[in-house]
Amino acid sequence: MNTEKIYKLLDQSNLLLANTRTTHDRFLMRDLPWDWRLLGIKGARGVGKTTLLLQRLQLEQSAGQKAVYLTLDDVHFGTQGLRETVEALLQIGYKRFFLDEVHKYPGWAQHLKNLYDFHPDIQIVFSGSSIVELGRQFVDLSRRAIMHELPGLSFREYLIFREVPEVPAAFTLEDIFKHHREIASGISQKIKPFEFFADYLKSGYYPFFLENPALISVRLRQLVRLVLDVDLAGSEEGGRIYQVHKLGQLLQIIAESVPFKPNIQNLARSLEIDRDTVSRYLRHLHDARLIALLYAELQGIFSLQKPEKIYLQNTAIAHALMPVGKPDPGSLRETFFLSQVSAKHQVNYPASGDFLIDQKYTVEVGGKGKKLRQIAETPKSFLALDDLPIGFERQVPLWLFGFLY
Repeated sequence: MNTEKIYKLLDQSNLLLANTRTTHDRFLMRDLPWDWRLLGIKGARGVGKTTLLLQRLQLEQSAGQKAVYLTLDDVHFGTQGLRETVEALLQIGYKRFFLDEVHKYPGWAQHLKNLYDFHPDIQIVFSGSSIVELGRQFVDLSRRAIMHELPGLSFREYLIFREVPEVPAAFTLEDIFKHHREIASGISQKIKPFEFFADYLKSGYYPFFLENPALISVRLRQLVRLVLDVDLAGSEEGGRIYQVHKLGQLLQIIAESVPFKPNIQNLARSLEIDRDTVSRYLRHLHDARLIALLYAELQGIFSLQKPEKIYLQNTAIAHALMPVGKPDPGSLRETFFLSQVSAKHQVNYPASGDFLIDQKYTVEVGGKGKKLRQIAETPKSFLALDDLPIGFERQVPLWLFGFLY
C-alpha cells in the first residue's frame, strides 16, 4: 500500500487526538477490559463513543503504545481494504487499533474476524453508531469479541460534566435501597441536586449539551432523523427494508402517548401496515435506542413478542419530540428511572408497581405525595419519589437513581 496514504491516516488520527477534550471521561473508561484482543463498544448516536476511543488512545500513546484511530467511513476505505490497511500499519509497528463507525464498512465483522485469527499479536477496539447493524453482524464475532454498551450520561456524570465540585463515585443499587437516607444526606450537604435536575431531564443525557445549549432541541431532532434516515433505512432484515416515514409516524405516536400499553392491532391500523411489521419496527426503534420496551416479568415467547409498556428511551428525547408544551411529569419520572436503572440492570413490568429490577426489587415511581398502598405487601418494594431531597424507610429520592453509574 502507498506509504503516503498510511501516513495521511496517521496524521488524521493525531489531529483528532490533539482536539480531543481530556477534562472528563465516561465510566466505561475504568470498567472496560481494554487489554482484550477484540473489544466492541456499542451505543446510541451522540453518547460519546468516539470521544471515549480517542481518550483511551491518548492514554495508550502516553504509555508508549503504537496505537492509531481509524474511522471506517473515511474516503480512504472507499478504495483501500481494511485488512490491507491494518497490515500496512503492522509493518511499521502499530499493533493497537481503534476502529470507529465499523458498520459503514461492508462485511466488517468478517474482516475483524480474519484480522483476529491471522494476527494474534494485535488488539482491536471497535465501535459503531448503528446498534441495529452492529447487533446483526456481531453474531459472527461472538466467540472472539466481547461487547459493552455505552449509555448516555447519568445524572451523576452530567453533574461532573457541568463541573459541579465534589460529585461522589457511583453507588450500587443495593447501596441505594439499603442506605439511601445516609447517601442522599451526604450528597445534599455538598451538592444541591434540584438545582440541576430539571436541566438534566431536558438536555443532559447526551454530552453534546456542552457545545451549544441553545441548540440542543435542534441537535436532538437531527439525531433522531439520522437514526431513522441512515441507521435504520440503511439496514435490512431478511431482505425487508424499513419504510422510514412509517417508522417516523410510529415514533411520533409513541412520543405523544408514552408511557402506554400498546395495542398492536390499533397501531397497525393507524399506520396501514401489518401487525408483524409494527412489532418489528418497535423492536428496531428499541434497538436504535429511541424507545424503550418494557416486557412482563414472565418468561416465554409471548412476553418477548408484545411489550407491556412503551417509553421513549430518555427524557431528552421526550422533550425534543414533544409537539407542543412540556412532557407529562409522570412520564418524565418513569422515563428517567428506566433510563438510569436499565443501563446496568434488567428491568421488567411487574404484577404490581411500575418496575421489577433483576427479578428482585419492585419500584413504583411518583410524586412526593405518593403512598405505598399498591405495593405495601410486596416484598422488597420501594417508592422512587420526585421532589424528595432525602428519603425515609421505603421512600427513595428519584434523583438518587441517577448515581448508579
